Amino acid sequence: MSAEFLKGHPTLNTERVLNDRYEIGELIGRGGMADVYLGRDIRLGRSVAIKVLRPDLARDPLFQSRFRREAQAVAGLNHPAVVSVYDTGDQESPGASPEDVRLPFIVMEYVPGRTIRELVKSGEITTEKAVDYALGVLSALEYSHRSGIVHRDIKPANVMVTSDGGVKVMDFGIARAMADSAATMTQTQAVIGTAQYLSPEQARGETVDARSDLYSAACLLFEMLAGRPPFIGDSPVSVAYQHVREVPPAASSFNPEIPAALDAVLKRGLAKDRADRYQDAHEFREALLRARSGAPAADDPSPATHPTEALTVSPAKRRAVDVSPIEDEPRTRAMARVQSGGPLTTAPDEAGNHDGDMPAALAIGNTGDRDPDQKARRRAWITTLIIVLILLLGAGSVMAYNMLNPKETAPVTKVMPNVQSKTQTDALNIIMDAGFGPPTIEPQYSDTVKAGLAIGTEPEGGTDVPVDRKVTLFISQGPSTVVIPDLAGKTEPEARDTLRSLGLQGGTTNEANSATVAAGRVLSTTPATGASVPPGTTVDLVLSTGNVTVPDLVGSPLENAQIILADPTLQLTFTVNEVESALVEPGIVMEQSIPAGMDVEQGATISLTVAKAPAEPTKEPSPSTTASPDPSPSEPAKKKKDD
Repeated sequence: MSAEFLKGHPTLNTERVLNDRYEIGELIGRGGMADVYLGRDIRLGRSVAIKVLRPDLARDPLFQSRFRREAQAVAGLNHPAVVSVYDTGDQESPGASPEDVRLPFIVMEYVPGRTIRELVKSGEITTEKAVDYALGVLSALEYSHRSGIVHRDIKPANVMVTSDGGVKVMDFGIARAMADSAATMTQTQAVIGTAQYLSPEQARGETVDARSDLYSAACLLFEMLAGRPPFIGDSPVSVAYQHVREVPPAASSFNPEIPAALDAVLKRGLAKDRADRYQDAHEFREALLRARSGAPAADDPSPATHPTEALTVSPAKRRAVDVSPIEDEPRTRAMARVQSGGPLTTAPDEAGNHDGDMPAALAIGNTGDRDPDQKARRRAWITTLIIVLILLLGAGSVMAYNMLNPKETAPVTKVMPNVQSKTQTDALNIIMDAGFGPPTIEPQYSDTVKAGLAIGTEPEGGTDVPVDRKVTLFISQGPSTVVIPDLAGKTEPEARDTLRSLGLQGGTTNEANSATVAAGRVLSTTPATGASVPPGTTVDLVLSTGNVTVPDLVGSPLENAQIILADPTLQLTFTVNEVESALVEPGIVMEQSIPAGMDVEQGATISLTVAKAPAEPTKEPSPSTTASPDPSPSEPAKKKKDD
């Protein structure tokens, strides 16, 4: 197992692997939506890249949808220039509360190498390499466009170059199917994508197609050749404005080594109107290949395909145009003369006609009829015009009638799925897979549904609902009231975890003495055990110090002192030392070894000095009971006298 699981990802346990299969290594990339880690497939023994949605975005249904769409989009693509997707899933954050969402992840092909952004910054891209890399990107786009997927975020940071010079396009996070009519580039009035590589239609928030990717690819090629994007501004808004309004500079103005052929390719690739760009990636690739080989560019459209350019043909070339006197559409020879570049009028000939070829019927002041063919064509045009007018009037009448009498068209409906007791992530996926938009999450209390699971939806599951109807998903927050549990004897972390699992918040911590609860263990709570409180209530904890306060026993009878020390709130042991005292009544505590008011450890022993009655004094013996009487005082005196 890796020494560290999702380093830098604080909400996931560092002691697990994803799905018991993917071992996580160091962080190798970080984007606006997800973090990418180097990993290893334990089962197959290969290196992989694991992309995990950021926890702060996991609660947003739109980001979950984008993340899921990336996996779905790339999973269907199998091309050497597109990073492959191996697996996908979601991971529950260990230790999280039941209402926390699961974090989706994507297991992808690990591509060792550097991004084009890094190569551009280091200045290692030559003109030849730039063309080769662009051809690889266009090859990937050609394949994805054929599969119906528009990338919508082609930029240097999303293109990897492998050690052997291969190209890998990655990050389909905002890719959309071409068939999705709602695939605009704005969501809640915010433009999706990177400003320096946005196509004009993306900047305007319009629908996108494959040609939008080709514009971004042209911006990428421009930056590889010139060392900078085509437009630079102080803010994304100013850059987007330039994409819409301003003409891009020539890449050769920044790098003189760029040939004119590549400037021509870029000019068409960066056209504002997508109709003027390359119409598919294959056409773009062919133009690049011709420019690289030095062949003349075939990108300029001919006058036949672009009538607006035909108006710029020189008069000398226009006179060379062969104008037939009989056209498929009615026009005078004067009109044909204008098209061919000739004069509008000529000097009258001897017959009085202007221009010998002009029929007399067309001369000014002549009232003669045109030839029968012209008359027939004129009648056909008039008849066609009348029919068109009648059709327009009829269509206008129908539209006016429909506007005045609108018919209610039956909306497209689908069956709302039943998501009760599903996790929030599963419920969101089920609703969106059924064809509905991302629902609004609304928490509710429930005495029957576990916290973090779906209670139901509005509209209810099992009913036919219009697909554009707003859907509300109700997520249980657990019961409306919570009973304070008995936390006595638990450590502080254990108590706080228990409170969090019940939807309660751990509050302040205080300490108090206790004779029975070990130090650091919960002694009591506020509110007290058994109280019913709303979810989210803050519960303060009182922890035991493991000490008791010694009472004042001096002056108390020994029997009372024994009762006090044996009290459940103290439970202290004691020893007795008796001392004779004529001043203190026997049996009264005279001293205690630990002063009153001092805190001692639970079960400490106190020595008590107790007074006892003094011993009675010894009595003098009487003369009658003396064994040998003392000599009388007269005898010594007498003896002295005799001497």
